[in-house]
This record gives sequence, structure tokens and C-alpha cells, in this order.
Amino acid sequence: MSTEDLEALLRVTAPGYVGETPPEVAFGHVDTPVGRLTLAVTGRGVAVCSYDDEHAVFERVFRLIGSFIGPDPRRLDPVRRELEAYFAGRLRAFSTPVDLRLATGFSRTVTQMMLAVPYGQVTTYQEIAQRIGRPQALRAVANALNGNPVCVIVPCHRAVESPGSSGTPGSSGTPGSAYAGGPAAKEHLLRLEGAIG
Repeated sequence: MSTEDLEALLRVTAPGYVGETPPEVAFGHVDTPVGRLTLAVTGRGVAVCSYDDEHAVFERVFRLIGSFIGPDPRRLDPVRRELEAYFAGRLRAFSTPVDLRLATGFSRTVTQMMLAVPYGQVTTYQEIAQRIGRPQALRAVANALNGNPVCVIVPCHRAVESPGSSGTPGSSGTPGSAYAGGPAAKEHLLRLEGAIG
């Protein structure tokens, strides 16, 4: 990347920048009870709602989705409002569309399965593996869910080791470490939804 390109990129990604043309990807973050979530929203929907470091997410979005990235409250604020309502217990289903371009192949299939799991309910890794026709792929399912680029909105936290547990394979009923936000975040989300006591 040339110096001129870098300077232009820094200018359009600076806080408060509002250009005549909205960025290809709106980029920002929201602070939640389970930590800071990095957001990237395209014209198709939310492409990223991630616990990952903003710089790592920015690089991945830049490389795989688009190079015109910047703040755009017109796209970010509706997502932030829905997340705030969800964490306040006022929202059970997100209406914001998702853009799963960053989830590919097997991971996309697994991630899409989670969109059908209702608020307050859980499914197991085994059930997901069977639904996608790969009954032996428990570890692969857990890894795909851990890589979900749209955490919380695509509720990968609703996948558990077995009925009555809230964890990953081998966790014996404790919140799972396969969740990208970690076991405490997974437990918080499942308690918020009433899926565990």
C-alpha cells in the first residue's frame, strides 16, 4: 500500500468522518456486558460482530470484503440499538440482516444452522452435525462455531455439548471455551436468555 493510499485510508477511517459517499463497509464497535464487540456492516448486513481485536478485524475485512472502510452511523447505529435492547432483555430476535461472506464452506453451513435456534433454547453439537449430514464432525462443528464472524446476532452461544450442559466437548457442563467470547460470555448470554439457571 502506498503512502498516499494509507493517508487516504486513515482520513476516511478517522472518527467523525462523514463523506458524501458512504463507506463500502461501516466499521466501529459497541461496549456490552460481555465485552467490546467490533462491528462491520456492509450493504448486505452485519458481516462482523466479533470479540476479536479491532485491528485484526479491520485487516480481515479490508482483505476479504472491501477497501473503503469507515464509520457510518446510518448503518452502525441500528445494529448498536438492537444489541443494547438484546442485552437489556427487550429483544429476542434480531431484525438486522447478516452478511456471512467471512464464513465459508462448512463454517457457513454450521453458522446458518444457528439462525434457526430460538431465543432461550439450545441445540447440541451432535444435533448440528446430524442436521448437516456429518454426524461424526463434533469437533469441526465446535471449531466452526468458534469462528462465527457474527457472534451474538448469529447465536453460536446456543450450541452446547449435550442437553443440560452449556459447554464444549469435554467440558462436563461448564460454559464452553469454544465460544469466541470465552466461557463467561457464553454463560452470561445463556443466562440472559433463560437457557440455563
